[in-house]
Amino acid sequence: MIAMQETTSGEAVAERPAPPPPATPGDHDGDVDGLARGVFRPGRNVWCAPQARRAAVLIDAAAYFAALRQAMLQARRAIYIIGWDVDSRTPLVGPSGEAEDGLPRELGPFLSALVQRRPELEIKILLWDYSLFFTTEREAMPAFALRWSTPPQIDLCLDDAIPLGSSHHQKLVVIDERLAFCGGLDLTIRRWDDCRHDPGNSRRVDPAGKPYHPFHDVQMMVDGEAAQALAELARRRWERAACERLPRCAVPAEEAADSWPARVAPDFRDVAVGIARTEPPYSDQEEVREVEALFHDMIGQARRSIYVESQYLACGGFARALAAAMRRQPQLEAVLVCPRTYHGALERTVMLAGRARLMRVLRKAGVATRVLIAAPRIRQAGSGDGARQIDVSVHAKLMIVDDRYLRIGSANLCNRSMGTDTECDVAVAAGADAEARAAIARLRNRLIAEHCGAEPAEVESALVRTGSLIAAVKALPRRAHHLHAINYDSNEAVPASAPVPVLAAVADPARPIDPTQLIGDGKALGRSRRRTLLAVAGVVLAIAFVLALSLAWTMTPLAAWADPALWQGWFGALDGPWAILAVIALFVLAGLVVFPVTLLIAATAAFFGLWPGLLYAGAGVLASALTTYGLGRWLGPNGLRQFFGPRVNFLVRSFARRGIPAVTLVRIVPVAPFSLINLAAGAIRIPVLHYTIGTVLGLAPGLGLMSLLGDNLSELLRRPSLGGVAIVLGVIAGTVALALAAQAFVTRRRGPRRRRGELAKEAPP
Repeated sequence: MIAMQETTSGEAVAERPAPPPPATPGDHDGDVDGLARGVFRPGRNVWCAPQARRAAVLIDAAAYFAALRQAMLQARRAIYIIGWDVDSRTPLVGPSGEAEDGLPRELGPFLSALVQRRPELEIKILLWDYSLFFTTEREAMPAFALRWSTPPQIDLCLDDAIPLGSSHHQKLVVIDERLAFCGGLDLTIRRWDDCRHDPGNSRRVDPAGKPYHPFHDVQMMVDGEAAQALAELARRRWERAACERLPRCAVPAEEAADSWPARVAPDFRDVAVGIARTEPPYSDQEEVREVEALFHDMIGQARRSIYVESQYLACGGFARALAAAMRRQPQLEAVLVCPRTYHGALERTVMLAGRARLMRVLRKAGVATRVLIAAPRIRQAGSGDGARQIDVSVHAKLMIVDDRYLRIGSANLCNRSMGTDTECDVAVAAGADAEARAAIARLRNRLIAEHCGAEPAEVESALVRTGSLIAAVKALPRRAHHLHAINYDSNEAVPASAPVPVLAAVADPARPIDPTQLIGDGKALGRSRRRTLLAVAGVVLAIAFVLALSLAWTMTPLAAWADPALWQGWFGALDGPWAILAVIALFVLAGLVVFPVTLLIAATAAFFGLWPGLLYAGAGVLASALTTYGLGRWLGPNGLRQFFGPRVNFLVRSFARRGIPAVTLVRIVPVAPFSLINLAAGAIRIPVLHYTIGTVLGLAPGLGLMSLLGDNLSELLRRPSLGGVAIVLGVIAGTVALALAAQAFVTRRRGPRRRRGELAKEAPP
């Protein structure tokens, strides 16, 4: 059966099959310990459930950064940093806001000083090769800050081994495979804060000195087998992104030290830690939805209370699972802590609409009175009745079920985290362990106390007195720090306008689009009427765009610059062979700065016409290819890797056979920018004759198509017509189809072979 998910417009779209129903509490009512053991099911809701000798929950970034800094100082061989964002300017300091160990305060300089102090230490940083949408929020040129200007022991890889529309969202740090951190906190700016969330804290500023809102998040720290398993997860992610396998870290016994920070008391000892992942389908990698299944199963085990902290509450599956559990358990209630609103227009529109849908599901199920949705706020002191209210940015991803289950990770309660982005959560099941159950209860009380400006003992007393989680929260005195209930009908709960479905599909898609699966795989885009209509609308909009563009370049002052005769005149002044030499020089210079060669080919045909342009562009492409090939031979593999990072391993692997067919195939399949392919071929010293012949054969189809496109665009600008538009769109479609067909061919041939080679290492340690 195909599940249907409600979109923001109320329209149903095809989704993946719904997960199996969770086990119900009634199956184990007389066996609490058996219930705990049964919640972790490898292959369904966890990857594995290794033991941790110790585990601790670090609340807010100041506590996490302090513990991480102390642990890194103990590192001997390897540190793996895996993140959605990593910023060299991150203040890696504790509550004091200052470095107390004599090393630099910021992350990048701190890591550099660390490897200079211990040359045998290697640091691998895996950072999502982020969308341009986040450019203004990220550090410019992360490669310069974290690879080019740091010692060679620090290696940065930009992770783009994910489908279209996905992001790499895991947040892991592993030290010597002995200690690991997992949760919602990236090592980036605008995260540092302490549990007091003082509105006037002068240390809570970004690198430009601009203050930001109080920020709340949580991270879990584990050691033992659990740390080793997270290290294996980090190595596998590095292998997929960087195309190289990191060796296991072996610290000699005489050098081994306890990496556990001395100032952090463990919350748990000798507990099983379930590790749940989301991995979108990509190339030969199958889909993994353990995060979603674990949410469903934990909710299905709830008896009295569920406490949640999440940046988003927009997942329809979570809403339905919660409503079903509350109908089964009349005493079950839930407190959901989230931000009151969101700062970005797109985020605010889409995610508030998702939260409103969740509220409607709960209300329709008749359980809304047993669910409190609240946002932490702070009233500035000394401002009287009209005090200014400050929102706390809730970035945590946490769930506590009764006093038996604790879950912390990177996954939000939104569609993206269930099937589109890469995620990693860790969970603890207390079972019949009284100490573990007490630790989970204390953690929940600490979190509520932090948001309400209370002491944990007050929260515990209110729980005992009222017998209700919601009543206990409401019974606490209203202080400057408080939980602000979000009314179901308030403007905070409902966005001003319903989001456009396309925006919702971009901001919170249920599943990604993998271009390598578009050919011969109907599941990649789905089979619904709505998707067909969107495809037709896309074609119509494309035609309208081309027509509008051609009219703009013929009926406005831009027409003077669009006249090919003007450009031909400039180049024609060079006369004869000088024109082709000028074009060749332009192609070579463009190749050195990694300018898209396809645009130059089309422009050359537009200026000189189809046949002269094809000849000129062909000569320019070949000259550029040979020039950058020579530069690659001079740099060598080590120089190329230092400049471009580990991702060049992907190209080296593509050239593994080093013959003419290999070069030809790499040219046809769009695996990397033109110039980077040339540099890689030179660095690994492919024979120049093989390289030249393969380049000519591989570029010929694209060269012809792009020259045809440029010539027709030139004609279309002079004389717009529907026939001209059809030809241009046909050429574009042919180019895309050629690339996708080649990619599909390579994927199908390589997939089974790679899959067979990976089966042996697929099981967790």
